[in-house]
Amino acid sequence: MADSDPMTDAHHARGRLLRIFGLGFGLAVVIGGTIGSGILRNPSVVAAGFIDPKLILLAWLAGGLFVAIDAMPTVELGAAIPLSGGPYSLAVRAIGPFTGFFVGWADWLQLVMSTGFISVAFGQYVQRLGFFSELPTGAVAIGLLLGCGALNWIGARVGGASQNIGSALKALVLVALVATLFIAHGNAAAVAAAPPPPLFTWVAAAVALRAIYGAYGGWQAAVYFSEEVHEPERNIARATFAGIALVTALYVLVNAAVLHVVPVGLLVSSTLAVSDAATMVLGANSGAVVTVLAIICVATIANLQVMEHVRTTYAMARKGMLPPGLATVSASGTPRAALVVVIVSISLVVTGASFIKGGLYEVLLNLYAPNIMIIFLLLSYGALRLRRIEPNLYRPYRMPFYPIPALISIAVNAILLLLFLSTDLVTSIWSVVFLAAAVPLYALGRSRWRTENAR
Repeated sequence: MADSDPMTDAHHARGRLLRIFGLGFGLAVVIGGTIGSGILRNPSVVAAGFIDPKLILLAWLAGGLFVAIDAMPTVELGAAIPLSGGPYSLAVRAIGPFTGFFVGWADWLQLVMSTGFISVAFGQYVQRLGFFSELPTGAVAIGLLLGCGALNWIGARVGGASQNIGSALKALVLVALVATLFIAHGNAAAVAAAPPPPLFTWVAAAVALRAIYGAYGGWQAAVYFSEEVHEPERNIARATFAGIALVTALYVLVNAAVLHVVPVGLLVSSTLAVSDAATMVLGANSGAVVTVLAIICVATIANLQVMEHVRTTYAMARKGMLPPGLATVSASGTPRAALVVVIVSISLVVTGASFIKGGLYEVLLNLYAPNIMIIFLLLSYGALRLRRIEPNLYRPYRMPFYPIPALISIAVNAILLLLFLSTDLVTSIWSVVFLAAAVPLYALGRSRWRTENAR
């Protein structure tokens, strides 16, 4: 067994997570957690960086291949340590309690921030269709959060089913849109009037690579649910790599379809590339279709990130690093106390974002960006360290060409982190401040909640 039974830890959690999900759910969370508004917006950014259509498609394909390599160390850990809680649970075992808590805190922060702003985007899309326009956007966003909370409060089965449905809907709508663009011939007048593509620059290429990296974010979703998935030692790897392959194929097809109707010179000036492509072939009314797709995308990701956030909070409480009440699980398989904390925390972010404008808003919007790079850098190091300190640990999935995938992941995430820190100083300072809060929080957990849980 890769680890002790979670219920034998000194956490005295009431109830346990239910092992009710199969490979289909794992695929749904990987696909649903990855496909978001990035693929609707980022084709223009990538086009500006690589100019030539063939290079653009190769860049998206290369992004998927890198993500598969980046995933190998994390999947090795996830298959060997089948505990819910995502990166936190893996880092605790592979690196140690404090670094594990630091990773969990970084993940907790990035989930609360990103889910908050995803919810705000949902409100904006809904109001763009003319619904609830009399309400503040933040109120619509909190409505989404409450809806996600209600679904997951009912039980893990309902929360999982909603994720399956949402992921299937977004994939089907996106495939239908791709097919429509390929069938269409485009607007000859718009093509003729398109400006020439911009000149290639390394700066634009670097921005494009960062946009591709962001669009593939979310591939790690399956590792949050290891205790709830049947045969996690096999299905975590299957779901992750099959999901990455399907998303990569879909992303390449989306970009090929957009380039089929929109010349590069016109594409680089687009702010919502897929919507502009649809407008060129279907007319102005097609904007509503793309907006509906965007609503499905962000709502599905918001629901999934609530589920992930709850598992991370539950896992940290179970280890005695958060109040023990948050490790309570209902008979239906939902850590309800953790769910309430998560919904309230994200709602506070949404409320704060509603009143903050200008530069500070942009800082908060990007605050979580470096956390992802830090998390995967540390998990890749953790996979190397665990190989050394526990060489006999049963590893159902072993990364091929060890240790090359882990070293590539460490190097690329370190480079991306340095680029972010050097190009966005204000956000970097705030990120360091928030991440530094892990030190007093860890000390508080060890001195208070860990003692209480041990009683």
